[in-house]
Amino acid sequence: MSQTLNIDLTTERLLQLCVSGDRAGVRELHSQLETAGVSATEIAQRLYWPSMQVIFRMWRQDQLTALAYRYATRILRMLVDQAQARYSQSQRNGRRLLCVCGPEESEDTAGQLCADLLEASGYEVLFAAGGVAKDEIMQEVAQRKPDAVVVFAAAASDAPRIRELIDGLREIHRNQSVPVICGAGVFARAEGLAEEIGATATAHDPAEMIAAVHGAVFGTAATTSASTRTQHVAQIKRPQNRVRSAVA
Repeated sequence: MSQTLNIDLTTERLLQLCVSGDRAGVRELHSQLETAGVSATEIAQRLYWPSMQVIFRMWRQDQLTALAYRYATRILRMLVDQAQARYSQSQRNGRRLLCVCGPEESEDTAGQLCADLLEASGYEVLFAAGGVAKDEIMQEVAQRKPDAVVVFAAAASDAPRIRELIDGLREIHRNQSVPVICGAGVFARAEGLAEEIGATATAHDPAEMIAAVHGAVFGTAATTSASTRTQHVAQIKRPQNRVRSAVA
């Protein structure tokens, strides 16, 4: 049994290290978490994800310098890249997902983290990231026949393009339209937007995304995920939110 950890204080520490560009400090913090018995999945969901959301939000609100934002995004990318190799992999479930996102770096990093966790939970995942034309995505869906398409979008300007993609997929697949699940970013900020543009479901964080994808693919809501929601080997205390003060 690991020692009790305060997730807000740990997140605050990670934010400070990220915006200051302290790569050695980040590695030391991660080592401490592993020594405390916190799983890689727990670290990604409870620490990396909320940290990147705070950093991306503060960048949009002009509360970070360009230098601090560059430091933080590069460190977060490093952490996400390294984390996926340590996830516990669930048995393959025979389902395939196509994951795409908007062109922003924040969308790409968030999309990769969720794509890696979806793969760890049992799915075959094709992650195309951003900058792929709608026609190419539709062609890939026709050829590879994924069981669902997952879209990440941070900017409001992405919504019209996603609507066009959803409409196009439904036009081609009139009788068996592929489910489209939208996650994070603008969909977390604008309640009901995903439903308005015709998405099958929406999710605000990786755990919700895994549940939403499971519900869309298998027709039932996921109650647990062996590689995400049940691997909480650390006891997490969540006091009042102190994250913003770390980098304000």
